[in-house]
Amino acid sequence: MRPPKNHNVPKPPPPFPPSFIAKTVSAPGGASCPGVDVFTHCKIVGMVTREWMQRQPEWLVQKLFPCGSELIAAIHDIGKISPGFQDKIYNSLGEYRGLASANLDRNIGWHFTVSQAAARNLGRYIPEIVGRHHGVSPASPGFPDDEIYGGPTWQAERMKTVDRLREYFQSPWPEVVSDIHADVLSGLTTVADWIGSALDICPYAPKGLPSDEDLSRMTADALDDAGFIRPRIKNGLTFKDIFEFSPYSLQDEMAQAASSPGVYVLEAPMGMGKTEAALFAAYKALEENRATGVYFALPTQLTSDKMHERMNKFLDVVLDQNCPHKKALLLHSAAWLGATEMGEDGQPGKSWFDYRKRGLLAPFAVGTVDQALMAAMNVKHGFVRTFALAGKCVILDEVHSYDAYTGVILDRLVQALREIHCTVIILSATLDTTRRAELVYSPGETPASGDDAYPLITARPNSGPPHAIASPAVEEPEILTRIHPDDEEAFEEAIDRAQQGQQVLWIENTVDGAREVFQRLGARTAGLGIESGLVHSRFLKVDREANESYWSGVFGKTGREKRGEQGRILVGTQVLEQSLDIDGDFLVSRLCPTDMILQRLGRLWRHRENDSIRPIGARREAWILAPSLEDAQADRQSMGKSAVVYAPYVLCRSLDVWEGQPRFKLTGAKIRALMAATYSHRNDQGPMAAYKQELEKVKDKLSRLARTGLSRSGKTQSETRAQTRYSEIETTDVLLIKSKIHDQNGTRLELPDGSSLVLSPGLRLRDKAYWRRAAARIQLNTVTVPEKLAPDFHGLNMNFLKGFVYLGEDDESPFRAAMVRESGVLAGLDGQEALPGYVLKYDSALGYRAIQQ
Repeated sequence: MRPPKNHNVPKPPPPFPPSFIAKTVSAPGGASCPGVDVFTHCKIVGMVTREWMQRQPEWLVQKLFPCGSELIAAIHDIGKISPGFQDKIYNSLGEYRGLASANLDRNIGWHFTVSQAAARNLGRYIPEIVGRHHGVSPASPGFPDDEIYGGPTWQAERMKTVDRLREYFQSPWPEVVSDIHADVLSGLTTVADWIGSALDICPYAPKGLPSDEDLSRMTADALDDAGFIRPRIKNGLTFKDIFEFSPYSLQDEMAQAASSPGVYVLEAPMGMGKTEAALFAAYKALEENRATGVYFALPTQLTSDKMHERMNKFLDVVLDQNCPHKKALLLHSAAWLGATEMGEDGQPGKSWFDYRKRGLLAPFAVGTVDQALMAAMNVKHGFVRTFALAGKCVILDEVHSYDAYTGVILDRLVQALREIHCTVIILSATLDTTRRAELVYSPGETPASGDDAYPLITARPNSGPPHAIASPAVEEPEILTRIHPDDEEAFEEAIDRAQQGQQVLWIENTVDGAREVFQRLGARTAGLGIESGLVHSRFLKVDREANESYWSGVFGKTGREKRGEQGRILVGTQVLEQSLDIDGDFLVSRLCPTDMILQRLGRLWRHRENDSIRPIGARREAWILAPSLEDAQADRQSMGKSAVVYAPYVLCRSLDVWEGQPRFKLTGAKIRALMAATYSHRNDQGPMAAYKQELEKVKDKLSRLARTGLSRSGKTQSETRAQTRYSEIETTDVLLIKSKIHDQNGTRLELPDGSSLVLSPGLRLRDKAYWRRAAARIQLNTVTVPEKLAPDFHGLNMNFLKGFVYLGEDDESPFRAAMVRESGVLAGLDGQEALPGYVLKYDSALGYRAIQQ
């Protein structure tokens, strides 16, 4: 109920300023001058929205972006018609107006809170949509004519602007039917505001404001520059045309099954071409105008980076040669950042300049599942991600690898993707039947008959009943497995195999473990003619890309000629089990859950065409480094750091299974049996019962935490703090700098990749292209590390990076930077100790290290 009016003598409303200014713009000399008025800015954002809608397929506009969506976007900034905002903007121009008390705009929750309050009576969801355009929902906005918003006279002025916009666009208020529908419209409004705000329009230029015709051209050009353009697809291509080999029946069946929006799960052994099956299904959806693009989501940044090459090859074939921006669509990471200009919040120094986020908005992108998961969470700009995925073919790879916490969020994401008319393709080699049912079927729904086969396609179209399609398996050679407690003997075996010319893979569960193995092997193989390498997550992006490219070339399909040159040992973390197309002759793996072991075994003898050139004596064999089951049950310490990464109960159940598997064929029936033996319910006693109870408590805790992150009623989380996978370890990005010199031209940086940059505050105005390239280059010279092991944050010393790097705000994790000396030791930006109590080091062979003193 509205509180009673105050019967005291009301204060007179603040006087109106000469013009309701929406923003300031930078003059050529760098000084601020008034920008467009609120009505003009709102009109431009509405025009951007309308132009974007005209570029979309008719079916998507009808379902999610009805006529009037442009009007909702247009009114987003009516809250700038308020005493607090106008006083702030006039003060910034040196024209004190005295319209409001100091900091009123901040104190009332900024202008978007006023927008939400002002739109209170315009229809369900519309106030929320206009209030969220800066990424969060305002907290408890008041009533439109509240005194803090200027009272009735200012509200009347806001509504006059609304009426002018309705008259201009000749649009009705659209019906918004659900929370998800509100999310996609919020995302469209936000992105249209970014693009509209970035248009360099100065009403005080000699020619004045552009005409509506010129504004239409400018908004169209801005959408082109941002990459919002419908791709042209070649029609009539076959699977062989795209991938240069004939398909398995499974790959043809997948394209036929995924013939309409819905959820489709493909389960098949490693090496059966699930990626190609998903991409061909995506091609058919694009060809038949059932999808607007593709987002390929993988478990980690390392796997998604490598997947870019495969996606690029796919796009190079399926996109018409005359497709505008084809080159930009194919670019990856930092190069793409320099080639597309998304708008205000996508500029260098802003949060969405990060290619990991921006990729969602491109027609085609490869990225981590984390970015997609945040579309289902109450996270800042989460609804921008929802909007970005609407109508696309979304491929979720390696779904088996997600834990209980992530699983709850993934379920909500899949539900949301169905509502926004996506074609969702879920890929897995080792998905257990319970988990598959949770992803595909509604509660109480009867599973499709035949859903215990393998390989299997489970289809749940949005319209129509669920059904299952079994596919014939490919015959696999026998695998030898051996549980071995002795690391030393494994070292000798790996070296001996490499001396025979074999390509050896060694997979550890932690970065520290992988680094230690690599160093020990390096010391013992010196002079033996064995090449060794290390792959993990704590390398500079530029080093990581070069490292992965090299080793994928040696161990992948293109490395056939190199295999016979010498023996090799590649050491790495879980990245070697996920999505990298590598083929080893012999495998050593630290104990991990059964589904991960199966993934790692899938990297053995992966390419059958290499069988004829493998060294004499090579066997498809894996050693699993683990204690005895008895020791593991009695003492978790016997499992080392693996028991920190994975639940001890699951490790023991997995060990129990693999101790009885000295040799087997990786058939579908066998995979189903191994998964059931590991994860099916059983009554445990003694230490196993305690391990199980501990696991159940953790799963319950994670599920509750995940649901908290999904709640729309809780506090909106920052993007860097939002957890899509449960971990008590926060991470942050660290820029490494070889040298830094300040002079009259700005700050000259020498970066580890050999590039040299000059950063200066006015660079954006003088050379916009160089400014963007410099910001992109900086990103390539960063490394992601645990925040507790990052250099100390020294905000003032990092001001030279402002405008080039998103330094964080509010409770977001601050960006860090450090100097790297010739010795590899890191120091603070002014030469001080980088992190008290630790020696921080970096080199391109071992990556980032924190050595406790």
